[in-house]
Amino acid sequence: MTTDRIWSYASASGYAEGLLLAGFTVAAADGTIGHVDRQVDESGMRHLIVDTGVWVFGRSVLIPVGVVTAIDPEAQEIKVACTEDEIKAAPRFRTDRETLDPDFLAGVGHYYRGLPPRPATAS
Repeated sequence: MTTDRIWSYASASGYAEGLLLAGFTVAAADGTIGHVDRQVDESGMRHLIVDTGVWVFGRSVLIPVGVVTAIDPEAQEIKVACTEDEIKAAPRFRTDRETLDPDFLAGVGHYYRGLPPRPATAS
């Protein structure tokens, strides 16, 4: 990925402190993956829990906010610098307890940091 701060929004992402993202559509580099079920901002390891609906057999995925490339509050859309397959291959998120597990979050961060860099997409 293009960020070394995987748990922080990039300054060019369009995120404004306090912006509530629940319900926003999440678009990968190659297609829509679902919508934000909830965001976690208070742990210092900010991330989004994305409900994929039937896309990945109805499971949720945990996405660090450092991969967010653009947020469009009017369209309620978030773009991420990952492909659908890369998100599918990420460490499996199963329970909310994992959002507080430093080992799980470290593994997720390591995975997303290891993805190939991509240019930011325009909003």
